[in-house]
Amino acid sequence: MALFPCSAVPALRFWGLRGARVWTRWPRITGGGWPISCSAGGSSDTGGGGHSEKKFLLQDIAELIKTRACQRVVVMVGAGISTPSGIPDFRSPGVGYYSILQQYKLPYPEAIFELSFFFHDPKPFFTFAKKLYPGNYRPNATHYFLRLLHEKGLLLRLYTQNIDGLERASGIPASKLVEAHGSLASATCTICRRPYPGEDFWADVMVDRVPRCPVCSGVTKPDIVFFGEPLPERFLLHLADFPMADLLLILGTSLEVEPFASLSDAVRSSVPRLLINRDLVGSLARNPRGRDVVQLGDVVHGVKRLVELLGWTDDIQDLIQRETGKQSPFSHPVLPSPSWHRLNLVEQHLQTEKLPFY
Repeated sequence: MALFPCSAVPALRFWGLRGARVWTRWPRITGGGWPISCSAGGSSDTGGGGHSEKKFLLQDIAELIKTRACQRVVVMVGAGISTPSGIPDFRSPGVGYYSILQQYKLPYPEAIFELSFFFHDPKPFFTFAKKLYPGNYRPNATHYFLRLLHEKGLLLRLYTQNIDGLERASGIPASKLVEAHGSLASATCTICRRPYPGEDFWADVMVDRVPRCPVCSGVTKPDIVFFGEPLPERFLLHLADFPMADLLLILGTSLEVEPFASLSDAVRSSVPRLLINRDLVGSLARNPRGRDVVQLGDVVHGVKRLVELLGWTDDIQDLIQRETGKQSPFSHPVLPSPSWHRLNLVEQHLQTEKLPFY
């Protein structure tokens, strides 16, 4: 779940990196030079700028991965990869978290993630946080595809806007992760800044008690990025990772929140960019490049298609089968791992039962 899938302008009112001044306007993370052509919708691209180039297709991306022509894959993900696990996004009318938050009598939905409101009344946030208790949700097929990229030695880094921890739960090591908006796995006192054990934090939250520091009695807050807080220092890894990348995958994100959104421009102009997403977004819509590939629609369906082209169907089924036996006792009952050809049937069942797809 991405923490701030709202307009970039309000999201930037208070943002900044540690040690740097707070941004008050759209900061752009630049790189990669000039685009070499423009892309079309669907899963291909067309030439632009007065000339045409060969269409670059999803199977071309798969071939680059299969032949290991691309071995330093950087991935950007957002809330769209977690919705199949049963976690709402923020902006979907009626079902997104910003619609649900209306019941908390906030002045406006984003207030629940603003420090000034949190210090005024932390209870609405902790009531909301209770819904995100680690173990309530499980990784889905997209998370395990990313785990497979790591196991095959292809994942340079995974940059996530999500705070749900499902990337870690899928088995991707922390060294390969940049959790741009922080994590619910740990907490810190807002007064004395002492670390607060995650298990103690959740023990309080789950019984509707505001967690407080045992030393100074200050309110403790999970280590996620609120409006008005700096991004984690680890986010600065993008300065090395994106110039080094030879393939960029962008999955399930609106690319609206800066500075995360500008990372899509930080790879070299010759580097292929694959967007698997519900909508055409960000610079891939505004300023496409000649090796962009766009796979629009359901994210799991798009990942399924890429897995088939890679010849990894058996690999991912084996991985999911192994991992579904290791779930937390707090998780939903484990469903058997379906074959890809049973995708539609299983998804229909899971929508009825409100369980994640495996």
